[in-house]
Amino acid sequence: MGIFEVLSLFGGLAMFLYGMNVMGDSLAKTAGGKLERILEKLTSTPIRGVLLGAGVTAVIQSSSATTVMVVGFVNSGIMKLSQAVGIIMGANIGTTITSWILSLSGIEGDAFWIKMLKPSSFSPILAFIGIVLMLFTKSEKKKDIGTILLGFTVLMFGMDMMSDSVSGLKDVPEFTSILTMFSNPILGLLAGAVLTAIIQSSSASVGILQALCITGAVPFSVVIPIIMGQNIGTCVTALLSSIGAKKNAKRAAFVHLYFNVIGTTIFMILFYLVNAFVHFEFLGQAANAAGIAVVHTIFNVVATLFLLPMSGILEKMAVLTVRVNEEEATTVGNLQLLDVRFLEKPAFAVAQCVEVAKEMANLSKEALLTAIDLYDKYDEEKAKKVIEIEEIVDCYDDELGNYLVKLSNHPLSVEDNQTITTILQCKGDFERISDHAINVMEIAQNMEKLGQSFSDDAKKELDVFRKALREIMEISFNAFKENDADMAFNVEPLEEAIDHLHAKMKRHHVKRLQNGKCTIELGLGLEDLITNLERTADHCSNIAVSLLQSKVEGLEAHEYLIELKKEKVSTFQEMFQEYRKKYVDIL
Repeated sequence: MGIFEVLSLFGGLAMFLYGMNVMGDSLAKTAGGKLERILEKLTSTPIRGVLLGAGVTAVIQSSSATTVMVVGFVNSGIMKLSQAVGIIMGANIGTTITSWILSLSGIEGDAFWIKMLKPSSFSPILAFIGIVLMLFTKSEKKKDIGTILLGFTVLMFGMDMMSDSVSGLKDVPEFTSILTMFSNPILGLLAGAVLTAIIQSSSASVGILQALCITGAVPFSVVIPIIMGQNIGTCVTALLSSIGAKKNAKRAAFVHLYFNVIGTTIFMILFYLVNAFVHFEFLGQAANAAGIAVVHTIFNVVATLFLLPMSGILEKMAVLTVRVNEEEATTVGNLQLLDVRFLEKPAFAVAQCVEVAKEMANLSKEALLTAIDLYDKYDEEKAKKVIEIEEIVDCYDDELGNYLVKLSNHPLSVEDNQTITTILQCKGDFERISDHAINVMEIAQNMEKLGQSFSDDAKKELDVFRKALREIMEISFNAFKENDADMAFNVEPLEEAIDHLHAKMKRHHVKRLQNGKCTIELGLGLEDLITNLERTADHCSNIAVSLLQSKVEGLEAHEYLIELKKEKVSTFQEMFQEYRKKYVDIL
């Protein structure tokens, strides 16, 4: 094997691994987090978990990626350890689809349709379609499909380069002697495990083995132990991912390890025990790509069928390995959803951020409405609750912001990028609303200490203001949670009405002061209170405008609001007049 063959081998390996990586990432991006959400929700039984794990892995072409996602689910509390076991087993079955695709290169025949099944025949067609989609379409989905096709083409050409470069090795005695060494089950198993641990992909290591089979010098006696080792080596990715995770997440990684180690051990013992008596003739025969796919599939299916009924034992073994010897730090609220492992699947990570942002919205709304209720009847426990919620919202603001910054460095679709921008804009408004809740609570607290209360007129006006504020928060927050631009449009007319309501209340307050119906001290408290409420309405307007900006390209918030209010005859004016009658004119 000369220097040029060696260069061709490494070049082919590089193309193969790069193509597999590009194809897997593009498949996951095209799925848009849907596959991960299916895994998250539909794992009620072990069998269903196996089927889901196999299906998702077959689509994203990586059992390691599926297992790492499962570790993240368990770490986040989204999934129980018992639910994870079936998915992990299914992932091993799903990864075999790659070996079957690669085995198409070994198809022989003169018929046209048989020739077209060979990757060397249809890959150029896929490459042409892929580049057309990449260069001449504007749809991001179509561009992603083009990337998938190009990734697959690069993968197959890399496979062909590796096969061509090693084809001359069949006449090299040293190569044959090395392979003979790996026919020792222990050495072959170690070789497969080490190779897969290094490249962190059992699919890729199986592909490399299939490429070597082109020499015709790799017998099944060598192939079988190496494939067994590859299934153990792939566990390294999940184990590395579990470092720093919670105990249950570490247990999920160990379930993956134990499943493969126990399955491999039992398979190897039974296989070689039977071989000692039967002497399988095929072990001395040269393996081909299809034969490797068959061995790979049989092992994973048999191991799953054998160990699935004992999934509880695997779970107990993992629990015994990772014992509870100290209390883990609890994560505030839904922040456990922001697991760094999900960053490897950005579309799903974006979906998790949306859920956290929705919870942040609910908390800030609860804080403000709880604070306003203190004016009906002051309650110290409710006041403490407002403080606690505000601290949680602050925590959400920091953690969500940091996570979104990390997420923005990953490849994202245009839609996901816009979602991140909207969340970044809105989370600050949610945090400020919780700050206003603290201000409102402190005013009520101070009045309670001084034994003060507003006049009956002021209470009636405040009640109207509270109803208007509840409505604008309801509309803007629901618009955010449902990503509804039409609903968001309804916010600004109500915010304008609240501005008028605020001004009218101030005028009435001045009259009460002039007539001696209110004290200066109480007046300052009321002024401070309604100012905080009016600013809350402003933040609701900001949330709505941020949502509208995500739907309308090039929309500038300031210009939009000016133009909206300039229109004398418009939907805005009609809605504003309705809200004015409802909240302003009744005072």
